[in-house]
Amino acid sequence: MGGLFDIPNLKIKLKELAEEINQEGFWNDFDKANNINREYTRIKKIVENYDNLLDNMETLEMLKDELEDREYSLEYQKLEKSILELECQVHLSGPYDNLSCFLEIHPGAGGTESCDWASMLLRMYERFCEKNNYHFEKIYETPGEEAGIKSVLIKIEGEYPYGYLKRESGVHRLVRISPFDAGRRRHTSFASVIVTPEFQDIPEIEIKENDLKIDVYHSSGAGGQSVNTSNSAVRITHLPTKIVVTCQNERSQLKNKDMALKILKNKLYERELSLKEEEKNSLKDTSKNIDFGSQIRSYILEPYKLVKDVRSNYESNEPDKILDGDILEMLDYNLKNID
Repeated sequence: MGGLFDIPNLKIKLKELAEEINQEGFWNDFDKANNINREYTRIKKIVENYDNLLDNMETLEMLKDELEDREYSLEYQKLEKSILELECQVHLSGPYDNLSCFLEIHPGAGGTESCDWASMLLRMYERFCEKNNYHFEKIYETPGEEAGIKSVLIKIEGEYPYGYLKRESGVHRLVRISPFDAGRRRHTSFASVIVTPEFQDIPEIEIKENDLKIDVYHSSGAGGQSVNTSNSAVRITHLPTKIVVTCQNERSQLKNKDMALKILKNKLYERELSLKEEEKNSLKDTSKNIDFGSQIRSYILEPYKLVKDVRSNYESNEPDKILDGDILEMLDYNLKNID
């Protein structure tokens, strides 16, 4: 069921980690030990917060008859807020939830309309980051021919970015009166979002030089004139898997190549994990067609206003606020209601 019902399991896990940490020679493999110690610290904090919350609830119940109604109500509201925060902490207990993440957006069926829709989604996630103290860095952006973007990749860092955003992977559908249609007709547009964690400890992955197709070209999109003075952008295609990675955020071609190779290794490792754990479907990329019927969420601006997530049934009649980055409430709701 998840949520606070996971606390007993977390306590068992905490005990197991403590026993492992106390073993002789634990720190011989520093990287492995550091990861285990970090996981122990994270779970310990959740368990301590849970125990403190129980103590506070018992204290409030004992003082119920001594407190005025208004004072009791305020303290009760504080407890409710603490419970919600703790539930989020418990739900963010996946092995990769605390990692930075890469977020990609690609337009689907709809041409210029979908390219513009992709740029609206990019703005939504950028505004979310700005409002919630997440740092984001644009790795590459390919502009659309008439408007919007053909593709974009951003890196997001902060508290549990992958945990919060991993359920954004999927097809997003927009219904609106088209600003590109002189007849003011209603159009439906699609774009896909793919979110992957930035793994901290990737085992050595052999990438053969013959398996790579490397292209260099002038950077496009935002970045200033200095970005476009040389063939600094790098695109790497991994031929066996058809994975394509692009980087243009650095002025140096060499730095862009290093970053692209790093992202490629991250994608190959993610692919390997997805294949190994396919039955859990915890990391698998969205592979559905980017068209009608495959969406995870609809954003309707005309003839009425509605945002609906088809997996959790979350609804909002304020799509303008959602598209301006006010998605934390929706992310929290999905965190608790999507397996």
